[in-house]
Order: sequence, then structure tokens, then C-alpha cells
Amino acid sequence: MLKPILYNGQSAEELFGKRDEITDIAEPIVKSIIADVRLRGDKAVSEYSLKFDGYADKSLTVTDSEFDAAFDAVDDDYKAMLIRSIENIREFHSKQKRDGFSINDGDRVIGQKVTPLSRVAVYVPGGTAAYPSTVLMNAVPADIAGVKEVAIATPVKSDGKVKPEVLVAAKLCGVNKVYKMGGAQAIAALAYGTESVAKVDKITGPGNAYVAEAKRQVSGVACGIDMLAGPSEILVIADGGANADHVAADMLAQAEHDALASALLICTEEKFAYGVIDALYARADKLPRKDIAMESIKNNCKIIVVNDVEKAVELANEYAPEHLELCVADPFPLLDEVTNAGSVFLGYHTPEAVGDYYAGANHTLPTSGTARFASPLGVDDFVKTTQYIYYSENALRSASRDIEMFARSEGLDGHAESVAARGKR
Repeated sequence: MLKPILYNGQSAEELFGKRDEITDIAEPIVKSIIADVRLRGDKAVSEYSLKFDGYADKSLTVTDSEFDAAFDAVDDDYKAMLIRSIENIREFHSKQKRDGFSINDGDRVIGQKVTPLSRVAVYVPGGTAAYPSTVLMNAVPADIAGVKEVAIATPVKSDGKVKPEVLVAAKLCGVNKVYKMGGAQAIAALAYGTESVAKVDKITGPGNAYVAEAKRQVSGVACGIDMLAGPSEILVIADGGANADHVAADMLAQAEHDALASALLICTEEKFAYGVIDALYARADKLPRKDIAMESIKNNCKIIVVNDVEKAVELANEYAPEHLELCVADPFPLLDEVTNAGSVFLGYHTPEAVGDYYAGANHTLPTSGTARFASPLGVDDFVKTTQYIYYSENALRSASRDIEMFARSEGLDGHAESVAARGKR
């Protein structure tokens, strides 16, 4: 049975525990799979799909008829909901788009241009749950960025069927290429290319420890990645005016992701903490994914009681959670004090699920404390920048002394001479 912990000067790590990194077990297995896919291409991917997922068909690509069947299987209300969510996501991410710049004083032009990536892939998990929301949160900002080709990879079981909602979400986002493959083999195929899978410039989207490890191994070598996502986590800060049952519901919403997820609470009243605990157990009994949620609560849930919300925010900044709920009467002044969080949910009526699906802000967020230095997925993840420089003869002559001095101070006389040579008659 959970019990509240009274804050007495402990650090966030002492209160919440260390967060596990990708296991060492995954590294050699993934390395072997990647090497095999690079060597044998589609054949290796198909063999691993059969071994891990039970999918025996060698066809890796969703057909037009499968897209059509998915649209027939999904009702119009669901499609309309997806369209509204896409509109919200598009509105938010359109604000992120940026142009290049140029500094031009006649003899000297220096600037930066922004170029969208040519081809990206979105990994959509298909294990204990399937996630059409992942499609939207990745494909929409990629489209806004101007990416020419977006593909999706998602694992399938022995029946070879991709969840219809995933295919409908893909089509509504303009994605026409969906691969039936998952795990490390899918990441390898996308990173290096096979006979039927086109090599991509970047892979985004969440996955299990083997997917994350595969992304780590191909990152910066074969292609780019968005981030290394660990287990999902939420930290709720609640004052005395919060509803204990609502807070418990929000914590369980995170716990049902998987047994490794973390649901944490910092509150200002011990009585409230016990109210949340009672509500957690009562609500969990009604969840279809009760076993997963309760395993998460048993292993990773912590409830901390502090004297005031300001101290709660200090601990939150130290912990740097993926999701942070400020379940307090006046959240906006506290928002100014938040420095480390992936996404912040403000007030009594903004559960984290609003951000997962509908509000428009991205739900692909830095985990495991990386919110100290990382940002949510956005349009910038789907573009690259290129610098350019032009100096006229006069501009180079005026700068040559400084450049030569700098180069020679580093012992690179050849650099200096490349400038000096242009000043010789």
C-alpha cells in the first residue's frame, strides 16, 4: 500500500529514485540485428518479423486496398475527430516555422537558409496499444516543415493487419507509405535502406527499449533521430483546492502506458495525499489495463508532501519531468518558475490527456530528465540549416589582418596563407 513521504530536505533523486537507462542487454542484440539487416535486407527484416511478431508474409508495404478497407472500417465521427485534432496540431506547429536570414552590407553577405529534410520515417508502436496519435504528432509538423516524403513503420501480428485508425490517421496526414515492420529491424531498414524500404534522413517516434537502442546506434551514423525516449512519466503538483479523484485519474492515465511508467505527485496536504491514494486503488479496479497500471503504481509511484507549491516547483525543476501538471488554483505565476519540463498542464481542468491527443502542442517529449536540455518534437526537428558567406575583395582585405592573426595563433599557417595569398599582387 502506498504511503506519502514527508519532505525533509531530500533531493528529487532521493525522493523519486534514479531513472533507468536503456539496458545493456539490448545493445548487443540490436547491434547484431542491424548488421544482419544491412547484409540481407528485406529477407532479414521478414525473418525477424516472423520471429518477434509472428508475421509470416514477406510483403512489407500496406497496399491501397488496405487503406481503403481501413477507411471503411472507421466511422465518420472518428474521422471527424481526427481532423479536428489535426487542425489543432497544425495551428500550434505552424507558429514554429521559421525562415532563414541574411546580413548584407554590400561587400559582405552572411546568412542562413532553412531546408526541409527530404525523407523521414515515423515509428508507430504496435505492442500493448496502437497509437494513431503518434502519427498525427509526427506527420503534421513534418508536413509543415516541407518534408517531401513521410513514411511510417509499425509492427503487425500474424494477421498482418495495421490498426485501421493508424492507417486513417496516416492518410489524413498525407502519408501514403506504411511499412509492416517493427523493432530494431525496422529501424535498421529505415536507416540503411533495403530492397523495398527507402533509406530516410531521420527517424522519429517512440518505441520499446530495443527500438530506442536501435535509434541510438544508427543516430549520427546512418541518419538522424528525434530523441531517445525512456518510459513515460508524469509529475503532478497539487494544492489544497485540487480534486483528489481527478489527480488519481491523471496519474493512472500515465501508469496504464506500461509497467515502467512513472506517476508522481507532490502535494501540500497529507490528508489530500491519502485521498489520492484511496482514489488510485478505487479507480484502478475499473481500468481494462488494470494489471499494467497497478504494476506501474506499485513500482514507480511516489507521493510527496511539502509545505508549499514553490518548494514543489523546485523539486520538479530538479527532476525535469516529461509531463508536469500544475493542478493549482493560480498556475500561471508558477509557470514562470518552471525551467525543466517537457510539457506543462495548467490548472484544475487540464489533464495531460488533453495534450496527448487534442490541444495541438506535441506529445513527443523529452523523458528521463532530459528536459533539462531537450525540447518537445516540433517543426525544427524536420529541417536543417545551411550557412553561407560572401566576401568581396574589399571586405576580405579589411578583415585579412585579423583572420591571419587568429589562424597563426592556432598554429595553422596554411589557413593564414589562404587569406594572405589574395592580398598579394
